[in-house]
Amino acid sequence: MKDIITVTTIAEASLEKTWHCWVSPEHITKWNYASDDWHCPSAINDLREGGSFTFTMAAKDGSFSFDFGGTYTSIEPQQRISYIMDDGREATVWFEQEGNAVKITEEFQAENIHSPEMQEAGWQAILNNFKKYTEGLP
Repeated sequence: MKDIITVTTIAEASLEKTWHCWVSPEHITKWNYASDDWHCPSAINDLREGGSFTFTMAAKDGSFSFDFGGTYTSIEPQQRISYIMDDGREATVWFEQEGNAVKITEEFQAENIHSPEMQEAGWQAILNNFKKYTEGLP
Protein backbone atom coordinates (compact mmCIF):
# COMPACT_ATOMS: atom_id res chain seq x y z
CA MET A 1 0.00 0.00 0.00
CA LYS A 2 1.23 3.46 -0.87
CA ASP A 3 1.82 6.13 1.76
CA ILE A 4 -0.98 8.70 2.06
CA ILE A 5 -0.01 12.38 2.19
CA THR A 6 -2.41 15.09 3.37
CA VAL A 7 -2.13 18.85 2.84
CA THR A 8 -4.60 21.50 3.93
CA THR A 9 -5.31 25.23 3.97
CA ILE A 10 -8.12 27.59 4.84
CA ALA A 11 -9.15 30.11 2.18
CA GLU A 12 -10.90 33.26 3.37
CA ALA A 13 -13.47 33.14 0.56
CA SER A 14 -16.96 31.85 -0.10
CA LEU A 15 -17.51 28.20 -0.93
CA GLU A 16 -18.83 29.16 -4.38
CA LYS A 17 -15.77 31.28 -5.20
CA THR A 18 -13.38 28.65 -3.81
CA TRP A 19 -14.98 25.87 -5.88
CA HIS A 20 -15.03 28.00 -9.03
CA CYS A 21 -11.33 28.87 -8.70
CA TRP A 22 -10.46 25.21 -8.11
CA VAL A 23 -12.27 23.76 -11.13
CA SER A 24 -12.16 26.49 -13.81
CA PRO A 25 -9.25 26.30 -16.29
CA GLU A 26 -8.99 30.11 -16.53
CA HIS A 27 -8.27 30.15 -12.78
CA ILE A 28 -6.25 26.90 -12.54
CA THR A 29 -3.56 28.37 -14.81
CA LYS A 30 -3.11 31.26 -12.37
CA TRP A 31 -2.36 29.22 -9.21
CA ASN A 32 -1.32 25.66 -10.14
CA TYR A 33 2.46 25.73 -9.59
CA ALA A 34 4.72 25.24 -6.59
CA SER A 35 7.19 28.12 -6.98
CA ASP A 36 7.46 31.47 -8.73
CA ASP A 37 9.90 30.14 -11.35
CA TRP A 38 7.17 27.76 -12.60
CA HIS A 39 3.76 28.34 -14.15
CA CYS A 40 0.76 26.47 -15.52
CA PRO A 41 0.43 27.53 -19.17
CA SER A 42 -2.45 25.16 -19.96
CA ALA A 43 -5.36 23.55 -18.11
CA ILE A 44 -8.04 21.31 -19.59
CA ASN A 45 -10.74 20.17 -17.18
CA ASP A 46 -13.78 17.99 -17.94
CA LEU A 47 -15.29 18.04 -14.46
CA ARG A 48 -17.63 15.04 -14.40
CA GLU A 49 -17.39 11.45 -13.25
CA GLY A 50 -15.34 9.72 -15.96
CA GLY A 51 -14.10 13.08 -17.24
CA SER A 52 -10.40 13.81 -17.44
CA PHE A 53 -8.08 16.71 -16.73
CA THR A 54 -4.62 17.72 -17.93
CA PHE A 55 -2.67 20.58 -16.37
CA THR A 56 0.68 21.51 -17.91
CA MET A 57 3.30 22.62 -15.42
CA ALA A 58 6.41 24.26 -16.80
CA ALA A 59 9.55 26.06 -15.75
CA LYS A 60 9.27 29.70 -16.84
CA ASP A 61 12.73 29.50 -18.43
CA GLY A 62 11.50 26.73 -20.76
CA SER A 63 13.93 24.14 -19.39
CA PHE A 64 11.30 21.58 -18.33
CA SER A 65 7.59 20.87 -18.44
CA PHE A 66 5.23 18.01 -17.69
CA ASP A 67 1.53 17.24 -17.79
CA PHE A 68 -0.32 16.32 -14.62
CA GLY A 69 -3.50 14.49 -15.45
CA GLY A 70 -6.10 12.03 -14.36
CA THR A 71 -9.70 10.86 -14.48
CA TYR A 72 -12.46 11.89 -12.10
CA THR A 73 -14.05 9.02 -10.18
CA SER A 74 -16.49 10.95 -7.99
CA ILE A 75 -17.67 14.54 -7.73
CA GLU A 76 -19.92 16.12 -5.11
CA PRO A 77 -20.14 19.79 -6.16
CA GLN A 78 -18.69 22.19 -3.60
CA GLN A 79 -17.88 19.25 -1.29
CA ARG A 80 -15.51 16.62 -2.72
CA ILE A 81 -13.57 15.63 -5.83
CA SER A 82 -11.94 12.20 -6.18
CA TYR A 83 -9.72 11.15 -9.07
CA ILE A 84 -7.15 8.67 -10.27
CA MET A 85 -3.95 10.20 -11.59
CA ASP A 86 -2.58 8.99 -14.91
CA ASP A 87 0.02 6.95 -12.99
CA GLY A 88 -2.72 5.07 -11.08
CA ARG A 89 -2.48 6.89 -7.75
CA GLU A 90 -5.69 8.03 -6.07
CA ALA A 91 -6.47 11.46 -4.64
CA THR A 92 -9.39 13.24 -2.97
CA VAL A 93 -9.99 16.93 -2.31
CA TRP A 94 -12.52 18.07 0.32
CA PHE A 95 -14.10 21.53 0.60
CA GLU A 96 -15.56 22.30 4.04
CA GLN A 97 -17.32 25.54 4.95
CA GLU A 98 -15.87 27.00 8.16
CA GLY A 99 -17.66 30.23 8.97
CA ASN A 100 -16.82 32.68 6.18
CA ALA A 101 -13.90 30.54 5.00
CA VAL A 102 -13.37 27.18 3.32
CA LYS A 103 -11.03 24.46 4.53
CA ILE A 104 -9.48 22.60 1.59
CA THR A 105 -7.92 19.23 2.32
CA GLU A 106 -6.08 17.17 -0.29
CA GLU A 107 -5.20 13.56 0.36
CA PHE A 108 -3.15 11.61 -2.19
CA GLN A 109 -1.10 8.47 -2.58
CA ALA A 110 2.62 9.16 -2.63
CA GLU A 111 4.72 8.17 -5.62
CA ASN A 112 7.98 6.25 -5.26
CA ILE A 113 10.40 8.66 -6.98
CA HIS A 114 10.53 11.65 -4.62
CA SER A 115 10.57 11.58 -0.83
CA PRO A 116 7.19 11.91 0.92
CA GLU A 117 8.48 15.14 2.50
CA MET A 118 9.30 16.61 -0.92
CA GLN A 119 5.89 15.61 -2.29
CA GLU A 120 4.09 17.08 0.72
CA ALA A 121 6.06 20.33 0.41
CA GLY A 122 5.29 20.64 -3.32
CA TRP A 123 1.57 19.94 -3.00
CA GLN A 124 1.34 22.27 0.02
CA ALA A 125 3.07 25.05 -1.94
CA ILE A 126 0.51 24.67 -4.75
CA LEU A 127 -2.31 24.74 -2.20
CA ASN A 128 -0.80 27.88 -0.64
CA ASN A 129 -0.75 29.50 -4.12
CA PHE A 130 -4.41 28.57 -4.51
CA LYS A 131 -5.26 30.22 -1.18
CA LYS A 132 -3.34 33.40 -2.05
CA TYR A 133 -4.85 33.61 -5.54
CA THR A 134 -8.44 32.96 -4.41
CA GLU A 135 -8.27 35.38 -1.50
CA GLY A 136 -6.86 38.07 -3.81
CA LEU A 137 -9.82 38.01 -6.19
CA PRO A 138 -12.60 40.56 -5.68
